[in-house]
Amino acid sequence: MDKKAYQEKLEAQLKEWQAEIDKLKAQTQKKSADAKITYQKKIDQLEQKMEQSKKKLATLKETGEDKWEDVRKEVEKKRMN
Repeated sequence: MDKKAYQEKLEAQLKEWQAEIDKLKAQTQKKSADAKITYQKKIDQLEQKMEQSKKKLATLKETGEDKWEDVRKEVEKKRMN
């Protein structure tokens, strides 16, 4: 996978996470207080992943062709956690 394709893959993942966050926020409005806490934890976790991925995507965009594979490996490692 080349740099551009990988960058597009990350951007698509960010869009999926944003859609999931929006869905969870909508569901939260219909739930009890305990459920809201659970949903908010999930939202916070997704938002944290998104923020980290956005930073890595910015780094990837700035990285030259000779170093982008190192950035990709780091992103993949963190996505697994």
